[in-house]
Amino acid sequence: MSDLVYLDHAATTPLRPEARLAMEEGFAIWANPSSPHAAGRKARAALEDARERLLELLHWDGEVIFTSGASEAAAIALRRAKGSERFVSAVEHESVLAAAPGAPRLAVGPNGEVDEDRLAAALAKASAPVVAIQWFNSETGVQQDLGNLVECVHDAGGLLICDVAQSVGKYPLPHDVDMAFFSAHKFGGPVGVGALLVREYEMLAPAGGQERGYRRGTENLPGVLGMTAALEACGRPWKGNGGLPRGVFESVERFAGGVRSAGGTWFHDRLEGSSGYINAVAMPGLSGASQLMRFDLAGIAVSQGSACSSGSVRRSHVLEAMGVEPELADRTIRMSLGWTTTAPEIERFAEVWLAMAAQANAA
Repeated sequence: MSDLVYLDHAATTPLRPEARLAMEEGFAIWANPSSPHAAGRKARAALEDARERLLELLHWDGEVIFTSGASEAAAIALRRAKGSERFVSAVEHESVLAAAPGAPRLAVGPNGEVDEDRLAAALAKASAPVVAIQWFNSETGVQQDLGNLVECVHDAGGLLICDVAQSVGKYPLPHDVDMAFFSAHKFGGPVGVGALLVREYEMLAPAGGQERGYRRGTENLPGVLGMTAALEACGRPWKGNGGLPRGVFESVERFAGGVRSAGGTWFHDRLEGSSGYINAVAMPGLSGASQLMRFDLAGIAVSQGSACSSGSVRRSHVLEAMGVEPELADRTIRMSLGWTTTAPEIERFAEVWLAMAAQANAA
């Protein structure tokens, strides 16, 4: 895969060498952290050390529950948060929507942001609502302005749960939320481990078992050590550059200019606040599915929406919620950056995209 131009980091990003080394150390501590004997106590000590390091890295003054990833963390939060009716924004990740089936979906505007007045109206008749609003969208990069939204939820006596999977390791946490969750493999940690951050354990109904009685199953010690090491490797304080080499974002901006000149749609032009790590772009005259196949043949990995739904024939629920025209949504792909991305990779992708667009326009 050495010649692969990989631009699908919002789905998963390569394992950092620091994480691999930490996992090897974890595999050597093979005992169950819940066992009372000496080997188990050694594993428990390593787990708790990682817990403290993670909390310090994130500047989170609450608790952390280790999980198998963001999907499990979302399910724990939405199914066991103490409250009444559940609400989710219409642009949440599929795993969040699945964790709260039938929950009212909070409408967003054309810019993908939840409107504070519409949120207040939705919560007006609810008692102790539990609301899920992500921070950065995994398909468009839209950043929610969480400050006023959190205040609105708290004024209604509710809890706000935040998906921070696309921001951890790149941006500081939004510290006014009540719960937040993420997966390690989004920032260079291993697949199969993540965390649920909780302001206070009392916000959740316990389930028994491990993790202070809030999550059943033997803790994945090697995974937790790898996740913590990966987060440490991201650097701190974070300034939104995630350790990317110089010139990457400049190359993206040059590509955006080319997209506009070619008659394409650079979705960040429609959005007020968004992450440069996630870029949605529509090509004139060629479907997203056709683009993916051609990019794949050219040795370039991109996606059409989030990984959980990119292989389906359904139109993106995110773009649909934003009111994007169906024909435009069908021509949209996602190009996302990560810690291994280089400027030459962006330039190679731009070269192929522009050639493909010119051929489609000439057809």
